[in-house]
Amino acid sequence: MAPLRYILIAIALLALGVLFWLQLARDSTGTGGRETVTIAGETFSLEVAADASLRERGLMGREEIEPHEGMIFVFPRAERRSFWMGHCLVDIDLIFLNEAGRVVAIHAMTAEAPQGSDESDQEYRDRMPDYPSGGPAQFAIELRSGTIARLGIEIGDRIDLDFRPLKQLAR
Repeated sequence: MAPLRYILIAIALLALGVLFWLQLARDSTGTGGRETVTIAGETFSLEVAADASLRERGLMGREEIEPHEGMIFVFPRAERRSFWMGHCLVDIDLIFLNEAGRVVAIHAMTAEAPQGSDESDQEYRDRMPDYPSGGPAQFAIELRSGTIARLGIEIGDRIDLDFRPLKQLAR
């Protein structure tokens, strides 16, 4: 009977190890998956980008953003920030939020011509306009183009969202 008990213990430990590894892998991705947020009375499902790699990639390469989808960028602390539209195929609305969820800047960002085959990465970056936060921002939300105007979002508005768990994801 003793060998069976050791086998069961080994299986249990192995299962715990796999669960631990899966949780560690999830935590290290910098994403909590998706976050549901209500903005001006409408519900959006936002992808969470909480680590440098996901924030850098953002919505690059997307051919479409669904009407009630987008991305929320979560940074470790509030600082002046700037986004640009490199390798983005569609126009995107951008909302910068401070650590309390107040809108500090809004932008309607325009997709730019793709990087030319004879254009260096630096030349490509240099021709892109910057979209600044204007003040310290800890979060940014990207939505389908036209959403900010349609919802009437203005600087000073507050986006109601439980920011505490998002802040804990930031890396």
